[in-house]
Amino acid sequence: MLADSVRDLALRLDAADALPAYVYDLAALAAHAAAIRAALPRPVEFYYAVKANPDARVLRTLAGHTDGLEVSSGGERAFAMTAVPGCRVAFGGPGKTSAELARAVEAGTHRFHVESPHELRMLASAASAAGRTADVLLRVNPASAGSGQSAALVMGGRPSPFGMDAALLDACADELAWLDPGCLRLRGLHAHMASGLGADDLLACARGLLGFGRDWCARRGVREPEFNLGGGMAVDYRRPDSVFDWARYGRGLAELACPGETLRIEPGRAVTAYCGWYLSRVLDVKRNHGEEFAVIAGGTHHLRTPAAKGHDQPFAIIAVPSWSHDWTRPSAGPGLITICGQLCTPRDILASRASVSRLCAGDLVAFGLAGAYAWNISHHSFLMHPGPTFHYL
Repeated sequence: MLADSVRDLALRLDAADALPAYVYDLAALAAHAAAIRAALPRPVEFYYAVKANPDARVLRTLAGHTDGLEVSSGGERAFAMTAVPGCRVAFGGPGKTSAELARAVEAGTHRFHVESPHELRMLASAASAAGRTADVLLRVNPASAGSGQSAALVMGGRPSPFGMDAALLDACADELAWLDPGCLRLRGLHAHMASGLGADDLLACARGLLGFGRDWCARRGVREPEFNLGGGMAVDYRRPDSVFDWARYGRGLAELACPGETLRIEPGRAVTAYCGWYLSRVLDVKRNHGEEFAVIAGGTHHLRTPAAKGHDQPFAIIAVPSWSHDWTRPSAGPGLITICGQLCTPRDILASRASVSRLCAGDLVAFGLAGAYAWNISHHSFLMHPGPTFHYL
């Protein structure tokens, strides 16, 4: 549902020729993050995955409701620690470089999610050179943990570049046995099996990881282990008013938790998606080969999410009654219309054959669920159109 505050801002931005625009509702974000925190049992730590939306004001809003930030590159780490000084940071992601690891050790990164024996050796070298101890979670890709039948994106439980199978995991443990114990401290395991899961499927993944991880950590002498269960909470773009069942998930984690261990989650999309709107103006409406098309300012070079995930972005129309030109205003509806952007590619589609009562050139379109994997994953420079403006509620 389009909030009145977003509608009013869209009309003001249109009058000021400031569209396309992103709007982040920080008050709604804070309330949503607080509700997530309240649904989780206190032994469960709540980190936010910065990759979903690294906007500095978004990060600062979340800082009061989360236990830390999860980053996946040296650039994300540096940006997050600048945006939220003093925050706890977990550094994950494949393909870390020795320079990134060295800077992260020097900066006092809270946890390192290690992806391979080679990365473990690089981290040990960096920690030794800095005279510091790096706290490590080994990222595991266990075949037994499962990934849920409803996953939108599978990251584990099968051959992939992410994490380690049991053989590589044991190789890391063997490395740790002879590396200087003052350089690395093994804290436990990390896993991110899949994205787009409901509470029951995510709990099944957690149960599988914990069954594997508790046994492995006990055999390797890891006391009071930490288990990072990843993120992957579903966001349903077909039903924008639906939200992941955090209460059910929290109750399930409470039942799974054991005394003396730490459970940690690191959601991204399910935290920030709902706080963001992408606002644009309809430039043209036309009928072509029997179908209606609306061309908006901007497009998937600003909001790549629908093209990346293969869905229709939910939207609301803001009717603008005035028309500044002295010729007939092109329009369509009631009926089906495809909303596309300004790019010279047939894939620049934000919503395909969507039902509208009426849509006219000059009207505004507000795309919802644009607070995650939107602007930050888009191909901004293609065709060199101007970028959007950014605004906060």
